[in-house]
Amino acid sequence: MKRPSWEDYFLSIAYMVSSRSTCLRRKVGAVLVKDKRIIATGYNGPPSGLKHPDEVGCLREKLNVPSGERHELCRGLHAEQNAIIQAALHGVSTKNSILYCTHCPCSLCTKMIINAGIKKVVYVEGYPDWLAKELAKEAKLEVVKADKSFKVIVEEET
Repeated sequence: MKRPSWEDYFLSIAYMVSSRSTCLRRKVGAVLVKDKRIIATGYNGPPSGLKHPDEVGCLREKLNVPSGERHELCRGLHAEQNAIIQAALHGVSTKNSILYCTHCPCSLCTKMIINAGIKKVVYVEGYPDWLAKELAKEAKLEVVKADKSFKVIVEEET
């Protein structure tokens, strides 16, 4: 049996992490890795203790906001933001780490990634945000699209 590459391993975990998301539009997972060790994970959803979209609905859907625009019109945090916040909360440095993510980060997350000292982003699915690409290029942040697709099936208990 062939072992998965490190990239495949961490991206698969990112998809498993995304299964915790409560977003009604897109489930995103992120895994922060340093020296081949997971230092933090995150998925998209509201701040701790706040109601989830399945309870209050999706503001972006209600306002018909297109994907990739008006990020501030959302109750949730992005997976990348949550991974960085979790590392900070637990006192773990993100400097020179790698972020494995199910989706390409938006411009807000890209700015946080740059300032968090993350050296590389590996993602699978695209995201419509032209500014993110420009910011990453200017900051010399390595952003790599993985050449595989991943599927994680999570069975719920009945």
